[in-house]
Amino acid sequence: MLMYDMSPYLKKINEVIEKGPYSNNWHSLSEYEVPEWYRKAKFGIFIHWGVFSVPAFGNEWYSRNMYVKDSPEYKHHIDTYGKHTDFGYKDFIPMFKAEKFDPNEWAELFRASGAKYVVPVAEHHDGFQMYRSEISHWNAYEMGPHRDVLGELKNNCRALGIEFGASSHRAEHWFFMDGGKSFDSDIKEPLQRGDLYWPSMPSAELHDIYSKPEPSEEYLQDWLVRCCELVDNYRPKIVYFDWWIQHSSFKQYLKKFAAYYYNRATEWGSDAVITYKHDSFSFGSAVPDVERGQFAERKPFFWQTDTAVALNSWCYTENNSYRHAEDIICDLVDIVSKNGCLLLNIGPKADGTIPDEDRNILLNIGKWLKINGEAIYGTKLWRKSGEGPTEIPEGQFTDGIKKNFTPQDIRFTTANGYLYAIVLRSSENGDYVINSLGIQPAYQRDNFSGIIKSVTVLGTDENPNWERLPDGLHIKTNYKNSGYPIVFKIDID
Repeated sequence: MLMYDMSPYLKKINEVIEKGPYSNNWHSLSEYEVPEWYRKAKFGIFIHWGVFSVPAFGNEWYSRNMYVKDSPEYKHHIDTYGKHTDFGYKDFIPMFKAEKFDPNEWAELFRASGAKYVVPVAEHHDGFQMYRSEISHWNAYEMGPHRDVLGELKNNCRALGIEFGASSHRAEHWFFMDGGKSFDSDIKEPLQRGDLYWPSMPSAELHDIYSKPEPSEEYLQDWLVRCCELVDNYRPKIVYFDWWIQHSSFKQYLKKFAAYYYNRATEWGSDAVITYKHDSFSFGSAVPDVERGQFAERKPFFWQTDTAVALNSWCYTENNSYRHAEDIICDLVDIVSKNGCLLLNIGPKADGTIPDEDRNILLNIGKWLKINGEAIYGTKLWRKSGEGPTEIPEGQFTDGIKKNFTPQDIRFTTANGYLYAIVLRSSENGDYVINSLGIQPAYQRDNFSGIIKSVTVLGTDENPNWERLPDGLHIKTNYKNSGYPIVFKIDID
């Protein structure tokens, strides 16, 4: 099999960058502005689907962990599939048939969920591309499903008015399968570019941005070309990057990719969003992402949270630990009130069906958004994000910490002259007090001192009784909504 010649594409990348308007330096890239549609969208769907969905064991890191001696995946693999010399990760590919994959059905479900954008994983750490590619033959069009999964899903989503993106987790492939070289397996040298397992280099301290051996120029060029091919062939409105691109060796290539992507979007009259982690991009040149967590306080910059319907895995496994829809909605509200958006992941099965648990969570979110979406979509920050006793743990990988919200936990958004007060947990008696809207002289306290004309409850025809007192806006409503957030629409003057 002939190795792909990267030279013409690398030349093309340089030519596009030279034309501008963006150059491959942070000074130029800092001129980037987040597109308006993305700021307004607030809610998107992430999809982890690939060859790792076949074993459906552990999590999406099966391709790595099956080669790590004494790991649960290693033992499971031998017990279920046999020795690694006889059945390696590559041997799952023919089993990844996706025979029930219906991109229109998926797109209809995403629309019903209320999502405004979709970001499927284009290539995960395992190195298998979910799209048609000239760079590697290890892709879903030539193997496994024998379908351009990304392209089909893009067309069906855009037909329904859902913006489309793609994620790349390729960076980690540098070391991801290195364990297979430590014992007799199907990962053997010599490995060369174009091989599924290439390069499987030794993994040092993975959070050391100067770790050795650092990715070679050949590997980094291959990473860049893969990313640019994805942009050119599918024109994603969002490119999501997973971690490890923060490694020092990637810096010049990140600048090149951003300049290329932004320039191509400008050329096409389109929009471009890059989301990143761990300060891999210079602040202001792309959108920061918080994996499985959020910020405790509102931010002056736009940001994104990515999390999943399951706490234990991004992909489908047979024993996923699912979150409740109402908890995810509370997170969405909290994030939006703090100038962020939520990218929520699901994990389809290997045959292309979406598990009932994932489906039901999405549909319940969609039901809530159908009623209360005006308090989410297109909203802006109010003078404060919220009030209430429950603390939000800050940082990554905090989504497993249960937040026991109360009727006193309230978040604020604003749009079209209205203030929305979103109570994260409804009260048992229908009584609420919004302290931030108490009537007090402006010189005494930094509280809202304007005029409230009316208060309504989204999803009802009720005009609740309300009164402003010094300690807050008191509201009495008969509306009960089974534990989901309740939204008060407040007309102010």
